[in-house]
Amino acid sequence: MNENFIEDILKITNSKVFCLGDLMLDKYVIGTTNRISPEGPIPVLDIKKEIKMLGGVGNVVRNLNTLAVETYLVSLLGNDTISKEVEKKLDKISVNKNIVKDANRPTITKSRFIANNQQILRVDKEKIVPISKSTEKKIYEYSKKEILKADAVIISDYNKGLITKNILKKIISFSKNHKKPVILDPKSTDFEKYKGVTIITPNIKELEEVMKKKLINDKEIINASRELISKFKFSHLLVTMGKLGMILVSKKKKNVIKLNAEAKEVFDVTGAGDTVISVFSIAVFVGFSFKEAAWLSNMAASIVVGKVGTAVVTLDEINEFLYEEMLRTSHTVLEIDELKKIIGLAKSTEKKVVFTNGCFDIIHGGHIEFLQKAKSLGDILVVGLNTDNSVRNLKGEGRPIKTEKERADILSALKFIDYITLFNEATPEKLIREIRPDILVKGDDYKIDDVVGREIVEGYGAHVKLIPIVKGHSTTMTLEKILANHRPSGDSKGN
Repeated sequence: MNENFIEDILKITNSKVFCLGDLMLDKYVIGTTNRISPEGPIPVLDIKKEIKMLGGVGNVVRNLNTLAVETYLVSLLGNDTISKEVEKKLDKISVNKNIVKDANRPTITKSRFIANNQQILRVDKEKIVPISKSTEKKIYEYSKKEILKADAVIISDYNKGLITKNILKKIISFSKNHKKPVILDPKSTDFEKYKGVTIITPNIKELEEVMKKKLINDKEIINASRELISKFKFSHLLVTMGKLGMILVSKKKKNVIKLNAEAKEVFDVTGAGDTVISVFSIAVFVGFSFKEAAWLSNMAASIVVGKVGTAVVTLDEINEFLYEEMLRTSHTVLEIDELKKIIGLAKSTEKKVVFTNGCFDIIHGGHIEFLQKAKSLGDILVVGLNTDNSVRNLKGEGRPIKTEKERADILSALKFIDYITLFNEATPEKLIREIRPDILVKGDDYKIDDVVGREIVEGYGAHVKLIPIVKGHSTTMTLEKILANHRPSGDSKGN
């Protein structure tokens, strides 16, 4: 991640995207199977619930909506009762829609029957024929108007007849003339009609169908991608490969990115491609590098395949994933800038941050108990550690006994401490202002009013907590015992 990665996430909410593609209703009939029909060797589905969702480009719109992206939609529906259901669902989300009605074709419906988290049957209702010239004209006129309002264009071609070669040629040309990048999710094997799009996102099966051969390894996938990039003038080609992850290939020969899948558990891959194109597109549009955008979309796909149905990913889920990733890859001892990013993500996922500070020159039982109790008050424990210079100014010459690196290393070994950051000032006041903990912790040998940073944390609604300290434990007392044990016999004063 670049240093502005976390901040760039927030830019997503300021984006505007135009979407064109096949719109449909996804129906999920969910239940259990415990017996075989006596009428034939087929399972009997005991229905528990039915779910209806926007599908096709509708799922792209849903993904963009949950990311708070302003979306403009142009699509086609039949003039039937199902179309009314689809429009009602569109009305429930924030989307600027232009829908063309065609009485000669039904609204596309896909019904999936699911038993025990597995699809056992899919039934499609559709009419796959090219749209009429009059309908094509309406689609293009609506599209031109909406493209001008947007930052970029997403096209979802489910190969149902809406995305014709003629309309694509016009829209790609119009978008380029107005400097709008075009990202396209293909289902047709006729890549000639996609010529000139900025980014195309086939899955591995679609890529193999276009190449008319099996692609058995990464090298073959990359070579096939480069061949298509060269032939059809794409800028990038993003290949999604399910549990094998994804590969991003650029027209620049050396730019190849391979990402492994991140999913912990897969329930349903339906709509994962829509999530990829939504997140990848918007990430590129707001300024992420292609590598970062690919990583982010891969992560988003891993989230939705753990859900049943054409699921979407939210900004909160993205933030949660980013926090976990940063937690997994970060060191315990951090510079303040890196720590602030992690803390910011943690708070966005409603994790409670606890802060305490000290010299921790010689770790003793009192420290251990104090830090354990501090961690129990929240989710993340951050320790502000005085630098050697700071300790010297506070304690005098001869202190610290151990260097700041040694002290930090020892604290890092304590599993209940999440992060450590060093400060050079006499007090952690500046550090507290930067971190803004939810709970500021000190020992009960302090009075609340004397705790450095109390006014700061109470000023933004946080609070101070005093923890009982273990009597008979202190670094000073420990040092006195060590010195006493090393004095010559009979010399109580050490002379």
